Amino acid sequence: MTSGENQTFQEVRTVERSNFAAAGQISSYYKNVLKKLGVHSGVVRRVAIASYEAEINLAIHSWGGSMALTIYPDRIHLLIQDVGPGIADVDRAMQEGYSTASEEVRMLGFGAGMGLPNMRRCSDAFEISSAVGAGTTVNMDFNLLQEQPQEQ
Repeated sequence: MTSGENQTFQEVRTVERSNFAAAGQISSYYKNVLKKLGVHSGVVRRVAIASYEAEINLAIHSWGGSMALTIYPDRIHLLIQDVGPGIADVDRAMQEGYSTASEEVRMLGFGAGMGLPNMRRCSDAFEISSAVGAGTTVNMDFNLLQEQPQEQ
């Protein structure tokens, strides 16, 4: 993203560690905002899925973090940042079905190991960086000028 781009909307929300009662509220809010702005339903669906997966991952795996949705004339940008513990093996974490979720989290119906793969699948551009002990950052872009995501 360049600093010269004109954003039309930005919203930053905080996700608390293990707050499963609130998990899903931010992604639902983002979905409603996009619908009200008249964003194509296919894009709304992809952003909703990716932001929900991100929100759940923050609640399950992080020590807390934030989600920032920014809407530009040509795309939607979703920035996910947490404060730790980080991902030791990002390549492995990107594999469908791989999860480090606790048994307690799995009993709640979460932790199937599809969060990161679904985020990548739903977005048109996906980038993740992580450092053990320092946290994880995920950047996703969703093109507003096309309906379907590009193949990754």
